[in-house]
Amino acid sequence: MPNPFNEQIIEEFRANKGRVGGYFEGARLILLTTTGARTGTPHTTPVGYLPDGGDRILVIASAGGAPQHPQWYRNLLAHPQVTVDSGAFTYEARAVVLAGEERDQAFARAVEADPGWAAYQEKTERVIPVVALHEIAQDGPPNINAGSFGEAIKVVHDGFRRELAQIRKEMSTGTSTLGAQLRVNCLTFCQGLHNHHTGEDIGMFPLLADRYPQAAPALTRLREEHVRIAALAEDLRRAVTAEGSDPDAARAEVERLTTELEAHLTYEEEQLIPLLS
Repeated sequence: MPNPFNEQIIEEFRANKGRVGGYFEGARLILLTTTGARTGTPHTTPVGYLPDGGDRILVIASAGGAPQHPQWYRNLLAHPQVTVDSGAFTYEARAVVLAGEERDQAFARAVEADPGWAAYQEKTERVIPVVALHEIAQDGPPNINAGSFGEAIKVVHDGFRRELAQIRKEMSTGTSTLGAQLRVNCLTFCQGLHNHHTGEDIGMFPLLADRYPQAAPALTRLREEHVRIAALAEDLRRAVTAEGSDPDAARAEVERLTTELEAHLTYEEEQLIPLLS
């Protein structure tokens, strides 16, 4: 039976490439499509997630502290291959339920970032599961939720903008220490940005240079900006991983990266979207 609340979120999420308002505004959200344990039919559910570096994210089967696991969790136990829609990308993933110390450490990180997870655990006798969704590698370019190459640039850029805004919000809490999950969020963002710029440098930019020789100055500038942004991302990485990390220093690095990256994304959109649309 379709859930009207979820259906509204799904529709808004897809229409706005991952951006929603209301209760979930600014939250990290995916659309998780599982295969029904009994019916074998696909079911899509909006689910909050935690970055976890590398090729995986974490989802928590809290069900708001209900006594039973959510249906999407029961589905992936029966059929571990799932589909993830992040707003910018859609990809297949393999679900692995974390166990023992790995589960406990991941849940502790989540609680440190948002005490609401602990409140959910207190409401139920079941141990709330934590599930890692490992992206399944595929041949060829990623599946971007866009109808043209020009739109794809904007969709991917807006995904970076949303995540960086979320990190800045988390940094602004003014706590005296950097939480473990916040460190992971920063490191995951930096790695994703590195992967994106590397893909542009070795893939998209050479193709554009061949097809549009007049774009050479813009492409040169964009490559140079990639180098500067990489250095700023490395400064942020060092700030959040240093022993006794200073939150003020990390916040300053996030602001430096934000300023440089936003100017870069805007310039790239101005120069390349007209060529690709």
